[in-house]
Amino acid sequence: MAVPQHTLDLSDFTLNDIHVGTRLYTALVVHAHATQGAPVSYSDILQQARELDVEDAELQRAVPIGIGMKLLFVQHFCDLHGYPNLACLAVSKGRGRPSEGYKGDWEADKRAVAGFDWSSAQPSLDAYVVDARRAVTPKKRRTADEALKLRYEHYTDNRQVYGTLSEEEKQEILTLLMAGVDADPALQRVVAARAMLAEA
Repeated sequence: MAVPQHTLDLSDFTLNDIHVGTRLYTALVVHAHATQGAPVSYSDILQQARELDVEDAELQRAVPIGIGMKLLFVQHFCDLHGYPNLACLAVSKGRGRPSEGYKGDWEADKRAVAGFDWSSAQPSLDAYVVDARRAVTPKKRRTADEALKLRYEHYTDNRQVYGTLSEEEKQEILTLLMAGVDADPALQRVVAARAMLAEA
């Protein structure tokens, strides 16, 4: 996971980023322990997280194109507490390693992740999640029907851009709309995620 251009703070995340990011953290810890820190593709770690909590509808709706901010949530937690960068294990399937923009020594980071006692970090994660939820500007969540209607209205004004989106990208826009993100920022976030993944 490449480091973003600006410094993140907790208010940059949505409640969905926090929720799914926390589930990805758990899946990454399980994966790191089981594989001694082997890399895992974005889609595979998302699937592993889904299998750990099959009843979590929000997690089940998550798609790989939206994983970037969730992994940055995990990385931010690790950076804040001086832990190894757990998010470094998640990579694009095609490349099998982080993008060129990755900061740090990936091989050393993977070894540090594999050797760390993640059970000692759980109380810090719990407190971090509480702080993150408090820092997020509350957004009015939408029902799936409301989000679908808003996405269609936005589509009618932005047909050219929507014409280039995959079904997965359209699903991520819907997820963001349900989380209370406005339509333009939701579209911008998905387009930025696509660009980031293209570099990976």
